[in-house]
Amino acid sequence: MTKPRIAVIGNPGKWSTEVLADAIEHRTGFRLVTELSATELDLSQGFLQSAGHNLCELDGIVIRKVGMTYSPVSLERLEMLRVAEHSGVRVFNSANALIRLLDRLTCSVTLRNHQIPMPPTLVTESVDSAIAQINLWGKAILKPLFSTKARGMQILDASQNRKVLQSQLVRYKTRHPLLYLQQYIDLQGEDMGLIFINGEFQGAYKRIAGHQAWNTTIHSGGRYGPCSPSTEVIDIAQRAQAAFHLDYATVDMAMTPDGPVVFEVSALGGFKGAHSGSNINLAERLADFVVTELRKH
Repeated sequence: MTKPRIAVIGNPGKWSTEVLADAIEHRTGFRLVTELSATELDLSQGFLQSAGHNLCELDGIVIRKVGMTYSPVSLERLEMLRVAEHSGVRVFNSANALIRLLDRLTCSVTLRNHQIPMPPTLVTESVDSAIAQINLWGKAILKPLFSTKARGMQILDASQNRKVLQSQLVRYKTRHPLLYLQQYIDLQGEDMGLIFINGEFQGAYKRIAGHQAWNTTIHSGGRYGPCSPSTEVIDIAQRAQAAFHLDYATVDMAMTPDGPVVFEVSALGGFKGAHSGSNINLAERLADFVVTELRKH
């Protein structure tokens, strides 16, 4: 195979999607950018249509983004890509791997089962149990099972009146029946993302919180900076991403008084942070890896 045809599934027009498509086009002469919500599956014919192409006839698909927001429907859209994989199309990262990452609980259970250090976490449907745990911790972060850039997260403080806490949790449960709570950790205004391609460490970047923001996301006014994690931190991140068998991964971590912890593993972030924070061109590196892998077959 000399000129593989590779599609990029992402958010058309957005920076990380387009720079990856540019890098792949430069290597192959072929460009196809589409979004997951634009795919149509004809199961009777095994035809996965998007942007005028049958994706089952391509050589490869790189998933950069699954939409502007995450939700349970994102999982159903990813399921459709399994038809392309069954047809012999190499998908980076595989649909099965991504399905295990998008749902926060599925990701957390996998990390826990691989003995990866995480913040203390409680998952419950009981408001009373949630309040008891908040009182024990002093402060907790309530997290949706599907979210990006800390959207929908809430800080709950034990100093609040019990009736106020109860009201917040009951209202939250109308949209999120399962309550996912993590102990609030004072990150001193920063955390980090560690990047891997094919299991190999590529570098890291720091996220620095904006003025008075409790989280470090760019969405909340944060910024990126350089980062040189310790060997211990890299080793933990290596084990965390290996649990998901990913072609590309970013491991979100932070330092605590008790040592490093992992918040989550992602296969959909990192490009802007690596570029702005540490001058790492992930689009070029990932495009090289994808094209090399496809040419092996």
